[in-house]
Amino acid sequence: MIELAGLRGVTLRQAAAGALRAERARLAADDRLVLWFARHSASELAFFLALAEKLGERPYDIVDATTTAPAVAIIPPDRLMTLFDSKRSVTGAERSEACQRWRTLRTENAPFRIVTPAGLASAPIDYFDPLLLKEASMEWRRIAYVVGSMMGHNMEPYQQVGDIMLLGRIVALVEQGKLLADGDPWDMRGTRVRLPVP
Repeated sequence: MIELAGLRGVTLRQAAAGALRAERARLAADDRLVLWFARHSASELAFFLALAEKLGERPYDIVDATTTAPAVAIIPPDRLMTLFDSKRSVTGAERSEACQRWRTLRTENAPFRIVTPAGLASAPIDYFDPLLLKEASMEWRRIAYVVGSMMGHNMEPYQQVGDIMLLGRIVALVEQGKLLADGDPWDMRGTRVRLPVP
């Protein structure tokens, strides 16, 4: 036991833990959370809506980068710095709308969320399948090529989904017999796929 700041019978560990709790409480009360997102990225918009519901009435700021890029994740650091001044408080109407939209999406419980001109919407598991099949051909093509081409041809102005989710759909298409694979379909770079002979 040590005597620390007038506290008798308190270990250094207990004092440090108490100081840490006090600092966390101060940060929670004083610091303002800033959410960065772009409304053209399905994952970033879903993150904003979900977090808005979790935060409830806690005040926070937002940086909406939609006019700069389809997603914050692809903005170079020097351009990110130019967005610091665009931080603003979320309005009550924005908070309410985001919470309601997220509740609706959760109730729908769909496997995908996609961005539409009206905002984030639910989509079925096979939503991207026709787009993937369009990029396949009767010739063998690497899965990475099919996935990359699909993303390149179908992601403007929205960033809908990542390559790993599309790889899962390629595997499902192979299992359904809609694509043939010359190896393990989970091996995106090493395995090729093609359409079956009609």
